[in-house]
Amino acid sequence: MNLQTNIKLEKQPHHQIDYSSKLMLLGSCFSENIGGKFEYLKFQSEINPFGILFHPVALENLITRSINQDFYTEDELIYHNEIWSCFDAHSKLNSVSKDDLLSKLNEQIELMHQQINASTHIIITLGTAWVYRYIATDRIVANCHKIPQKQFQKELLSINDIVASLENIIALVRRVNPKVNFIFTVSPVRHLKDGFVENNISKSHLLSAIHQIVEPRKQMFYFPSYEIMMDELRDYRYYNQDMIHPNNVALEYIWEKFKAVWLTEDAIGISQKLANIQTKKAHRPFNPNSDAHQKFLANLQLEIEDIQKEFPHIKFS
Repeated sequence: MNLQTNIKLEKQPHHQIDYSSKLMLLGSCFSENIGGKFEYLKFQSEINPFGILFHPVALENLITRSINQDFYTEDELIYHNEIWSCFDAHSKLNSVSKDDLLSKLNEQIELMHQQINASTHIIITLGTAWVYRYIATDRIVANCHKIPQKQFQKELLSINDIVASLENIIALVRRVNPKVNFIFTVSPVRHLKDGFVENNISKSHLLSAIHQIVEPRKQMFYFPSYEIMMDELRDYRYYNQDMIHPNNVALEYIWEKFKAVWLTEDAIGISQKLANIQTKKAHRPFNPNSDAHQKFLANLQLEIEDIQKEFPHIKFS
């Protein structure tokens, strides 16, 4: 008896990810979840230089600024509740110092500029089609930074709006990096604060827009994270206590699906070796000075050196 509706996924035949690939992951918190897997397994990856961004207009804005190296100026910062922030970036960049925030923002512009030019794969996870427009400047923001809601107007991006934003992102990046692969996905996190019906409308707009621009022959692909969560993992045991975010079991399940589709067989083998090394590094002995533990450390160092001979970019703290 089959108690699950499985999504049929096939190995990506071309443009796969290996340990020479350079990855940039952008978008919602799900990008950070999958990006964390890549980081742990020592792939060359950069995750959300400006923090979590939920909608395509925010991504388009920062990609545009980064490609053009359009650096931030003081008049683009906001001061609220004794904290300096920027409507374009996540609150993790916030600072009590205006100069510090400005420095961090422009460092990230430079970092993102380099990453866009170097990336072999850009993985974009869209979270919502709902956006907030700051009334004073008539601009859509990435983050409201707890400024009173009456200063914003809530809007739903149309499918055409999202298509246009994604097409702009692709055209901008391809102008400087013609061979890059795009992998789009929709976050499995439900934005229930918008409302149950409103969340479904939002996700449907994202899905419809992405499928209008995906074209494998042009190195633009879709990975069904949202569908795996909604169909294969259709059970609240796969959620955190908030009943909104996927738990570790669900994230591991989706990662295994992604890995099977996108990673080369060699990369899967190497990642297993690296996972084993990471497990050994996390080991805490009863007696750190024992002969047995010193032998364990010596053997572990040999394993690390063996990996680093083939992949010098791999570093362990």
